Amino acid sequence: MENATYATLTRQSGLLHEMQTVANNIANASTTGFRAEGVIFSEYVRALGSDAPSLSMATAAVRETLQAQGALDQTGGTFDLAVEGEGFFMVETPQGERLTRAGHFTPNADGDLVNADGYRVLDAGGAPVFVPQGVGQIGIAADGTISADGTPVGQIGLFLPTDPIGMTREGGVLFRADAGVEPALEGRMIQGFLEQSNVNPIAQITRMIEVQRAYELGQTFMDKEDERIRSVIKALGR
Repeated sequence: MENATYATLTRQSGLLHEMQTVANNIANASTTGFRAEGVIFSEYVRALGSDAPSLSMATAAVRETLQAQGALDQTGGTFDLAVEGEGFFMVETPQGERLTRAGHFTPNADGDLVNADGYRVLDAGGAPVFVPQGVGQIGIAADGTISADGTPVGQIGLFLPTDPIGMTREGGVLFRADAGVEPALEGRMIQGFLEQSNVNPIAQITRMIEVQRAYELGQTFMDKEDERIRSVIKALGR
């Protein structure tokens, strides 16, 4: 296989990866707290010898999570929370602590505040948030402080990954921060609202069309290259 074919194959692989990423973004355009992803392309150059030109190939193994603020949708729910600015909620999963921007919470039968999957929400110290039952009107301040009839009873934590680039997506709206987390000082919570997906559907559909056209162009080149090689082999076999 010639170098041009190798280079085109790496490009096609990267475009396919991006196409899958864009399709996932479009599918989650209505998912609460979803963060859109992008694919970063880079060039890999390898020397082939002193008498041969170098070979340039493309790689698209790095995903970038877009942190733009999503629109805030008013729900009026007592435990529905949106983060305005930077920061993530932290929930306790069977695999460990995970970050999320999806703030649809509710107390479970034990009084622990949990998300839609039943994972317990954590406070600033990493402990589960407990909400006393039957204590009156619940209010949640911008710093996450939970009050019952004006009396503080707990505080929901807001965190940032120590290494934002190293944050890894797990599932649709959960992220793993292997380098650890730190308090988010600039973000604030808004009670009775949920943050919608930050996906721009029109931009994503436009990008999908661009990627599809680029992929088709590469496939056309591959088909013509295959036809050329077959012609050469046929001519040499006569």
